[in-house]
Amino acid sequence: MSTLTTQERDIKISADVFRKQGLLPCVYYGPKEKPVPIAVNKIEFLKAWKEAGESTVITLNTGKKEIDVLIQDMSFDPVRNEVIHADFYVLEKGKVVEVYVPLDFVGVSKAVKDLSGILVKVLHEIEVEALPKDLPHTIAVDISALDGLDSQIFAKDLKLPSGVNLITEPEEVVAAISVAEEEVEEAPAADLSAIEVEKKGKKEEDGGEAKK
Repeated sequence: MSTLTTQERDIKISADVFRKQGLLPCVYYGPKEKPVPIAVNKIEFLKAWKEAGESTVITLNTGKKEIDVLIQDMSFDPVRNEVIHADFYVLEKGKVVEVYVPLDFVGVSKAVKDLSGILVKVLHEIEVEALPKDLPHTIAVDISALDGLDSQIFAKDLKLPSGVNLITEPEEVVAAISVAEEEVEEAPAADLSAIEVEKKGKKEEDGGEAKK
C-alpha cells in the first residue's frame, strides 16, 4: 500500500504557488469527512498512482492521523496533459466499496496465433465491490481461452480474487475474436476517353462513306 505525506493548503493561496514548489494541490473528502484541501509531493503522487491506479487503497499521512483513500478524480493541463489536481475519497473501514478495476489481458490465443483471428478487447475495466483491503490493482483476462474463431470471454468467466464480487453484467462480453475480411480486388475502371475516341472515329468513317 502506498503512503503519501500531506501538508495543509490554504485555498487563498494560488494553486500555482504549490505547483512551482513541486507539490500537487489536492483535496480529500468522504461520507463523514468534510472537504480538506491539502498538497502532496507530485513525484510521490505519480509513483503511487502508477502503482495503485484508481482501484487500490492509498494512505494519506497528515501528521496527525492516517487516512485510507482512493483516487477519486484528477484534473489535467489541457496543453501539457500533466496532472494538476487530484481528489481523494476517504474510505470507511469495514464498508464495502464499488469501483472500476482495469483489465490485464494475458496469455496467448490459439485463434489469433494459428487461425489468423483478431483479438477484440471489448471491455478495458469492470465494476466490482469489495472491502478496501481486498481491492485488486488489476484483474487478469486469460485470452488462451479464445481457441476458436467464435470464442468469447464473458465477465462471468473472469477469476476474481477472494472477497471481490462482480457488479458488471455477467453476460457482458469482455473479449472476442474477429475474422479479417478478405480484400476484394476491384476491376480496373473503364477508360472513357478511349471509348469516346472510338465512337468519334466510327462516326467519321460513317460520314466518309456517305460522301462517296
